[in-house]
Amino acid sequence: MKRRTSSSIPEIPMPPRRQRSLSEEERALWESVAKQVKPLRKRRRTVKPPAAAPEAEASVAANPVVSPKPASPRVIPPSRPEPPPLAPIGRRERSQLSRGRKEIDARLDLHGMTQIRAHRVLLTFLQRAHSDGLTFVLVITGKGKVGGSEAERGVLRRQVPQWLSLPEFRSLVVGFEEAHIGHGGEGALYVRVRRVR
Repeated sequence: MKRRTSSSIPEIPMPPRRQRSLSEEERALWESVAKQVKPLRKRRRTVKPPAAAPEAEASVAANPVVSPKPASPRVIPPSRPEPPPLAPIGRRERSQLSRGRKEIDARLDLHGMTQIRAHRVLLTFLQRAHSDGLTFVLVITGKGKVGGSEAERGVLRRQVPQWLSLPEFRSLVVGFEEAHIGHGGEGALYVRVRRVR
């Protein structure tokens, strides 16, 4: 009886890996890390040509040296374009908003929220306003505690304008201005939402 010998085991093809896309936070983190990286400098090698005898030169001509393949260029993923800078709301539009001639499409009240919660709620609110095609929204920060040191007063009132200047918000917002006293004055902001392209 002949014994069957198998020379190789058949390979089972692996299923292709699914590529998942990066979240906004992961992409922002990657971009900040990539900006800080500096390429390494390559040391130049100084090659001294050896004093070759005429016989050696003849053998070199007979056996040409193949130069090493140049390294393939590194592929750098295209970075997302920087969102445009914020622009102030025009005086005419601000006047129309304060007099009620231009409608405020939505309002968000951040009173009593922690900074972390307020940041998350504000980002979600502006993303929804952007996707819904709203133009002007009112963000109420409050003026802060009346009794208390200046450092404790109006944390959100100080923080919200700084948040709106961050890239994650600039892609959603054209600009913002302090609201008219009838809409909350220094405790509120008119925010112009960027249009969906």
